[in-house]
Amino acid sequence: MVTLVDVRRLIPRTDAVLADARLADAEQRLGRPMVLAAVRAAQEQARAGAIEPGDVPEVAAASLPATASSLTPVINATGVVLHTNLGRAPLSAAARAAVQAAAGCTDLEFDLPAGVRAKRGRGMLAALLAAVPAAEAVHVVNNNAAALVLAATALAAGKEIVVSRGELIEIGDGFRLPDLIESTGARIREVGTTNRTTAADYAAAVGPQTGFVLKVHPSNYRIEGFTASASVAELANLGVPVVGDIGSGLLHPHPLLPDEPDATSWLNAGAALVTASGDKLLGGPQAGLLLGRAEVVAQLSRHPLARALRVDKLTVAALEATLAGPRPPVVEALAAAADDLSGRARQIATRLAAANIEVTTVDTQAAVGGGGAPGQPLPSAAVSLPADLAVPLRTGEHVRRGELPAVVGRIEGGRLLLDLRAVPPAEDERLAAAIIAAAR
Repeated sequence: MVTLVDVRRLIPRTDAVLADARLADAEQRLGRPMVLAAVRAAQEQARAGAIEPGDVPEVAAASLPATASSLTPVINATGVVLHTNLGRAPLSAAARAAVQAAAGCTDLEFDLPAGVRAKRGRGMLAALLAAVPAAEAVHVVNNNAAALVLAATALAAGKEIVVSRGELIEIGDGFRLPDLIESTGARIREVGTTNRTTAADYAAAVGPQTGFVLKVHPSNYRIEGFTASASVAELANLGVPVVGDIGSGLLHPHPLLPDEPDATSWLNAGAALVTASGDKLLGGPQAGLLLGRAEVVAQLSRHPLARALRVDKLTVAALEATLAGPRPPVVEALAAAADDLSGRARQIATRLAAANIEVTTVDTQAAVGGGGAPGQPLPSAAVSLPADLAVPLRTGEHVRRGELPAVVGRIEGGRLLLDLRAVPPAEDERLAAAIIAAAR
C-alpha cells in the first residue's frame, strides 16, 4: 500500500526558518516584522506548490530588500542633472558622512564646553553666512516654498504682496504660487501683463497696504519676444522691501549659467530678502534658504511659524558639510567637459561590447533640471543601448537584491540612452556592471 505524504507537512515551521543564519542576520538589519512577513510569504508559495518546501528559507531571504527603507538607490543617467523625481541633488561624500555622524545624539542645540543650551544649527548658519557675505543674516527652513510662506506670513499677513502677472508661476505637482501666498493671509496685487511688466507698474501699485514687492524667477520656463521685466535694483527704489525668490539656489554667478539669477547679485542690487532651495544648484539637502537684512531675517526667525518649518539635525549636518566641504556632485556635473564625457562613454561601451552587448555611443544634450536654467543645453555624451533594457535596468534581480543600483535613462529615437552628465566618474564601474546584469 502506497502512503501519500501531504507536501504541506514538509513545510518548515516558522521558528525553524527564522533560525536560518541568513534570516537571523536579516532580522538584525531589517527588523523582525519585515523578515517574518517574507517567511510567511515563502511558506504560502510552498503551500501553493510554487516552490519546494525545502526552498522556503532561501526564497524568503532572497525576497528581502537591502535596507529597511523602501527607497532604492538609483544612478541618474537621464541627462537631467537635478531630477526632481530622483531626489534632485545627490549629496557629497562629506555631506553623507556628516549625516551619518549626526544620526545619533549630537550637540545640535547644546554647548559642550559650557554645558548649556546653545543656538540650534549654529555651525550651519555660520557656514551659510560665510558663503554669502552679501547677506547680513540667514535662516533655514525645510524647503523654498516654506521660505516664501514664512516671508509672506511674517511680513505681509493681512497686507498686499505686489507681484508681476508673468511671475505667478506653478511649481511642482500642481502647486501654484498664488494659492501658496494667499494661504498665509496675504493678498496678491497683480501688476503688468504676462509678457511685460515695468517698474512703473509696480510703483503705481505700491501703497500703505503693501507688505512687500515679490520678484520671482520663473525658473522652469522662459518667455521670449516682446517682453519686459523690472530689475531688483529698480524695485529696490520703491520704498518697500523687495523679496526675491531665485528658486534654484545659486549663491553666486555661474559662468555656464549666465541667465540664472543668484543670491549675491540680488542682495547687492537691494533685495531685503532672497529665498532659495538647498537641493538644487547648491547641491545640498532639501532646505529653504533665507538670506537678507538682519532685521528682516530676525523678524522671520522669531515668528511662531518658523518653529513649524525648521529643519532637522540631518539637514543641518548635510547643509553645513555641503557649504563648508568639497564641491558637491551637482557642481562637478555642471563642470564636466563634453570631451571627458565622450571618453567615459567609449570606455563603458568597450566593456559592454566585450560582454556581447549591442552598444554605441552618441553625443547628447543634457539639462540642468529642477527648475534651473530652462532652455540652457549642456553638451553631453551617452551610451546607446536597446530600448528593451530599460525595464530590467530599473527593476532587475540585481536591483531587488540590493547588489547594484537601479539605472534610469531616457528613451530617444527608439534607443535607451544612458547620459553621463549626471553620473559621477566613480559610478562608471557600477553602471557597466548594472547593464551587464540587466542584459543577462
